[in-house]
Amino acid sequence: MDYHIKDIALAEKGRLRIEWANHSMPVLNLIKEKFEKEKPLKGMKLSACLHVTTETASLMNTLKAGGADIVLCASNPLSTQDDVAASLVKDYEISVFSIKGEDTDTYYKHIKSALDHKPILTMDDGADLVSTIHSERTELISDLIGGTEETTTGIIRLKSMAEEGVLKFPIVAVNDAETKHLFDNRYGTGQSTIDGIIRATNRLIAGSVFVVCGYGWCGRGVAMRANGEGANVVITEVDPLRALEAVMDGYRVMPIEEAAKIGDFFVTLTGDISVLRREHFAMMKDGAIIANSGHFNVEIDIEELEALSNGSKRKIREYVDEYSLANGKRVYLLGEGRLINLAAAEGHPSSVMDMSFANQALSAEYMMKKGRELENKVYNVPEDIDKNIARMKLRSLGIKIDTLTDKQQKYLSSWDMGT
Repeated sequence: MDYHIKDIALAEKGRLRIEWANHSMPVLNLIKEKFEKEKPLKGMKLSACLHVTTETASLMNTLKAGGADIVLCASNPLSTQDDVAASLVKDYEISVFSIKGEDTDTYYKHIKSALDHKPILTMDDGADLVSTIHSERTELISDLIGGTEETTTGIIRLKSMAEEGVLKFPIVAVNDAETKHLFDNRYGTGQSTIDGIIRATNRLIAGSVFVVCGYGWCGRGVAMRANGEGANVVITEVDPLRALEAVMDGYRVMPIEEAAKIGDFFVTLTGDISVLRREHFAMMKDGAIIANSGHFNVEIDIEELEALSNGSKRKIREYVDEYSLANGKRVYLLGEGRLINLAAAEGHPSSVMDMSFANQALSAEYMMKKGRELENKVYNVPEDIDKNIARMKLRSLGIKIDTLTDKQQKYLSSWDMGT
C-alpha cells in the first residue's frame, strides 16, 4: 500500500484518539453497521481530500465498511493530525498522503497522488480535487460518477463552475444539508475557532473587542461563542440582510475600517479574498491578534502584512507570528492565516461531525446509485437523507418528537381548509 505520512510509529496514539472520537459519533456508527451488511459502495474507488482528523478517520472506516477502496489526502497543509494518518495506514489499511505542516508543493503532490487512484467518486473539502481534475487530470473525467463537497468555500467554487458550464460531473453539496451547516458550521466552527485562538495565545477573551468578519453560519457560531466568553463582539459584513440579523442578535455592526481601530481579536470567515489587508493592519492597535477560520489562507492578505513589517517578523509562540510594523505597532498572526481551529486545535467536536460525515457517507451511497442519472450540476443532499440523519441523531440522544396526525397532514396539504 502506497502512502506518505510523517511517522508510522505514531499509530498507537492515533488509534486511541480515533476510538475516543468514535464514541461520540453514534449516527455514523449506525450507518457503518448498515454498510457492513449491505456493501453499497462495493467497487467504488474513492479519492477523498479532507482534514485528516479523528472524525475523518471514522468516516473513512465507515466508507471502507461499505466496500469503498479509499485514498485520503489533506485539504489543508496544517490540518493533519499525524497520529491519525499513521493509524489509518497501519491499523485500518487506508492509503493516506498527508503530513501536518507540509509545504505547498507537497500539498499538491499529495492531491495528485490521491487522484492517481483513478476514482469514480471524489470527496472534497474545498474543491481542490475537482479543480485539479478539471485543470490537470481531465483523463479521469470519463470514469467519474460524481463527487461530494463538504464546505462553503468549495460550494462557491463548484457553483461558479456549474454556472459557467465547465463542471464535468455532478456534485452533492453536503455543506448545504440542514444537518450540516446549521450544526457543524455554527456550533462546530464556533467552539473550535475559539478553542484554537485560546490554545494559540492563552489570552483572555472576556472584556476584549472581538471582531468577526462575516456573519454566515460560521460567523454566527464564532460570534455566539465569543459573546459567551464575555467579549464585546463586533460584526463586519457586506450583505445587508446578514448585517441586519447581526444587529437584531445584539451585536455592533460596522465597516472593517472602523472595526480595525478598536479590535483586540479579528477572525475572518467569509470565503473571500483580502478581507483584512494593508489599510486595516496599519490602523490596528498595538498587539492586535488576527486569525482566519475560512477554508483558504487568502482572507488575510499576508503578503501585505509582510510588506508593512519590512521583514520584521518572529515566531513568538508555536502558532503566533509577530509582525512589527513601521509605525511601531505589533500585529500577531495566528496559524499562518490558515484554519485556526485545525492549525492550533483539533477541529470540530466529534458529536457535531457525526452529522456532517453521516451526510458524506449517505451522499456517497446516493451517488453510487443515482450519479449516472444526474446532470453536471451542484445538487442538494436529498431531503429524506437530511431528515433521516436528524431522526437518528435525536434517537441517539434519547429524544422523542411528535408526529402529525392524519387530520394535521390533510390540513397542511389542502388548499380549501381555511379558517
